[in-house]
Amino acid sequence: MSKHDTTKKQRCVQPLSEIREEEHKVIIKIEMPGVSKNDLNIVIENDLLKIYGNRKDEQIEGSYLLRERNCGDYEKVFTIDETIDRNSIDALMKDGILQITLQYKKEVQPRRIEIKSS
Repeated sequence: MSKHDTTKKQRCVQPLSEIREEEHKVIIKIEMPGVSKNDLNIVIENDLLKIYGNRKDEQIEGSYLLRERNCGDYEKVFTIDETIDRNSIDALMKDGILQITLQYKKEVQPRRIEIKSS
């Protein structure tokens, strides 16, 4: 097995993500294996949800023969609209997956209208 050049400049890590809609909420999941919640920042700025983080480089003895894992700084940005309640956003890190739950505003959620009789 020959050695591969691992001295390339670190690039921005682009973690994989998925977005799904459930009743009254939107859920974003981002793969972040090896990232500590202490190395993450989640910020809402106007209509943008920004996730900043750092995946630390592992210190090893010797040299890599193959290296496919990314490390370094990254930023993931999602646009959110006015239907999202900015005070009801939660984040959970579990098993290398960051889950961000965005609740819709109450006035946007469907509600049943009672029919009154005269």
